[in-house]
Amino acid sequence: MDPGAAFAERPSALWLEVGFGGGEHAVAQAAAHPDAGLIACEVFENGICSLLSRLVPEGGEATAAVPPNLRLWTEDARHLLALLPVACLDRLFLLFPDPWPKARHAKRRFVHPLVLPGLARILKPGAEWRVASDDPTYQAWVSEVMGAQSLFRIGLSTSQRPDGWPPTRYEAKALRAGRVPMYWSFIRV
Repeated sequence: MDPGAAFAERPSALWLEVGFGGGEHAVAQAAAHPDAGLIACEVFENGICSLLSRLVPEGGEATAAVPPNLRLWTEDARHLLALLPVACLDRLFLLFPDPWPKARHAKRRFVHPLVLPGLARILKPGAEWRVASDDPTYQAWVSEVMGAQSLFRIGLSTSQRPDGWPPTRYEAKALRAGRVPMYWSFIRV
């Protein structure tokens, strides 16, 4: 699979967002970085419709153009990850994922010791993986798992949304509820 070939013009960098929710972050990143190709993954129909409604004006479904540097993957992101070639991604986003708080659900987390080698496989050396969460259990999990591995180094760990990180509706919801989000940047070694 050659993911760069999915774009009309080959992008200078390839980015992947896993679970884009309402799509606000993916749309903002695509607009701010026209040279980067962004593959946005989401399986939930409401999220896909939300992203498309941001791009396509009412009544313009037949003629509206989707940004040339944005592609959607509407299947399970794990299937796409298995298809991607080695060291093809320059950036990966995992923003406010479902925390899967029950022990039996932990295997569904992307920040997981068994998943990290697969993510490291598709990220170029020096590539950035951005993770954000407002859930205290997930925050502790990220700190524990990422502190016990050697595939990534911590580039950033903060409770203030960094510059260049467009806000999301999940972040806004967390802030309204008084939860403190954490933002991490992990760099592929």
